[in-house]
Amino acid sequence: MGNCLSLQSGSPSPKFNTAPDPYNQSGSNQFSAGLSNTRLLPNDNSTSLGHSSHSGRISRLLGPNSSNNYSTTGNNTSTSLWGSENSYASRVRDEEEFPYGQILDAANLRVFTLEELRAATKNFGADTVLGEGGFGRVYKGLIKDRTASNRGERLTIAIKKLNSESRQGVAEWQSEVNFLGRLSHPNLVKLLGFGREGSELFLVYEFMHRGSLDNHLFGRGASVSPLSWDTRLKVMIGAARGLDFLHSLDKKIIYRDFKPSNILLDKTCTAKLSDFGLAKSVPAEDHSHVSTKVVGTYGYAAPEYIATGHLYVKSDVYGFGIVLVEMLTGKRIGDIIRLCQQKSLRDWLKTNLLSRGKIISTMDAKLEGKYPCNLALKVAQLALKCIQVDPKVRPSMKEVVETLEHVEAANEKPADNRKRVTHSRVVRLHGRPDGG
Repeated sequence: MGNCLSLQSGSPSPKFNTAPDPYNQSGSNQFSAGLSNTRLLPNDNSTSLGHSSHSGRISRLLGPNSSNNYSTTGNNTSTSLWGSENSYASRVRDEEEFPYGQILDAANLRVFTLEELRAATKNFGADTVLGEGGFGRVYKGLIKDRTASNRGERLTIAIKKLNSESRQGVAEWQSEVNFLGRLSHPNLVKLLGFGREGSELFLVYEFMHRGSLDNHLFGRGASVSPLSWDTRLKVMIGAARGLDFLHSLDKKIIYRDFKPSNILLDKTCTAKLSDFGLAKSVPAEDHSHVSTKVVGTYGYAAPEYIATGHLYVKSDVYGFGIVLVEMLTGKRIGDIIRLCQQKSLRDWLKTNLLSRGKIISTMDAKLEGKYPCNLALKVAQLALKCIQVDPKVRPSMKEVVETLEHVEAANEKPADNRKRVTHSRVVRLHGRPDGG
C-alpha cells in the first residue's frame, strides 16, 4: 500500500477556518482542505485531568497542572522538565506490558533542542515537509536512536512546528504535552518529546509510515492504494479501541476532533489517534464540558455540541459514526450532506446504506465489490446508532468496539469469504458500482 496524495477538494464555507490534513504522507505541500476538514472556531483548552484508571489498571494522571513547569537555560529548553532520554524504549516496553493502555505517573518525554531538530530536518527543509494544519507544519526527521544496540542507528520522527501566527498553537501544544505525555495505548500516537525556544514550540512524535486515513480514503493519484474491506475493519476497530480507552478512564477524556485526518496508520495499518489539542476531560460519562466557543470540524461535531456548547463523552461517538459512513461510502461527509438535500443524514443513511437494493451502488467503488454485503449492512446499522440526535441513545465506545469485533470475527469465517467472492463476481459481470 503506497503513500497517498490528498488533493484539495470542495470549497470550505467562508464561516470557518480551514485546517488541512496535519500528516499528509505524500511529502508534498498539497493538503486535504475539503469541507469535512474545516475547523469551526479557535480552541478554548484547559487540560487539568486529575486521577484515572482503566479496567482495574489504576495509576495517577497529571495531578497539578504542569503547564508552567518548564524553564529555559540560555537558548535551549532545560531537560529538567519531564525529560527522559529513554522515553521511546519505555513506551515500547509499556505497550508490550500494557496492551490495553495505561496512565503514566509522570510524563516520560525527551526535551529536544532547536539545534537537534534543525539537524534532524535539514534545517526544516521543504523536502521534509509532511503536511500542515492549524498548529503549523509537520516535518519528517531523523535522529540518533539512543535506545538502539547499534548507536549509529537512526530513528524516524515527525515534528510539529508551531506557526508563530497561530491563535490556537500555544494552548494545543500544552494540551498535547499534558494528555499524550502521560497516556500510553497501542492505538494512540506516541509523543516522544517536545521543544521550546522563545516563541518557537515543537512536538516530536513517532513516525507513522502510512500517513493519515484521510489520504487513503480520499487521496487521488497513481500512488494511492485503496484500503481493502479487511483493512478498513482493522482501522476502525483500532480507532474505536483508542476512543474507548479515553472514555473508560476515571476522569474521562473527550477527544473532540475525531476525523480521518487525525487517524494515522503505521506500517501494519494499525490505527492510532493523533492531535489531542482539542481534548477535554470530564469527571463522568453523563457530565458535560460547556464551551463558550464551539471547536472541532464541520460535519463531525455532534449536534448537541453545536447547538448548546455542551460536550459529552458520546459526542465523540457521533464523530465515530460519521467516519464509519465515510469508510463505507468513500465520500467525505460534506459531500454526503450535499447529497442529502432535504433529507436528514439519518434518513439518507437508511435509504442508501441500509437498503439491500441500494447498498451496492452506495458503497465505495474502490472496494470493487470485495466485501460481505451482510457485514457492510451491520456496520451501517452501527453507524446509524452512533449518529442519533439524542446522545443518551448512542452506544458507548465499548459497545462499538464489541460490535466491530463481532463483525470482524464473522468476516473471517469461510462462509462469509465465499459470499464476498460471489458478490465480487456480480460486480465484475454488471460493472463497477458508481458509488451512489
